Amino acid sequence: MSSQPKSYLPPQEYLALERKAEFRSEYFKGELYAMTGASREHNLIVGNTLVALHGQLRGRPCEVYASDMRVKVSATGLYTYPDVVVVCGEAKFEDEQVDTLLNPTLIIEVLSKSTERYDRGAKFEQYRTLDSLTDYILIAQDKHLIEHFSHQENKQWLFTIANSLQDSIYIASIECDLVLETVYERIEMEIK
Repeated sequence: MSSQPKSYLPPQEYLALERKAEFRSEYFKGELYAMTGASREHNLIVGNTLVALHGQLRGRPCEVYASDMRVKVSATGLYTYPDVVVVCGEAKFEDEQVDTLLNPTLIIEVLSKSTERYDRGAKFEQYRTLDSLTDYILIAQDKHLIEHFSHQENKQWLFTIANSLQDSIYIASIECDLVLETVYERIEMEIK
């Protein structure tokens, strides 16, 4: 008995389908991966982070996007939707649709049980191939924790952690602070 081979979906067909789709999907190596809905906490953290960054970047040549901005990792062919994306300087897009960013400066992912392993591992491995990427931030939604990876010379990444509401993460590449108290506003943590 032989199994049915998976059919390969070319990137341009994915984009055509995705632009009409009611629900978003990631794309990698010819396959679609449906994205699940987010929790209340996840949405609040994304919103708080977006507002905090937007306020600090006002009047500067940077743009802040929420989770509907698709990012393409050209080196690997991954199309994905980070929770928050910042691009400084001229934003470059895949085509005239202006919906697939090629040169993010900062990518932020809010962790969930279903995505944490992927966000920390294979996804970050692919993000690291983006020449434009200077910073990658992971934000926990079940505890006060922000992890910041800042690109250094020689393919090294500096790791910084903040885990108290009084802490902040300074993102030197865009000259912004993420204060945990702001990021976690209206989020109640369960005491363990």
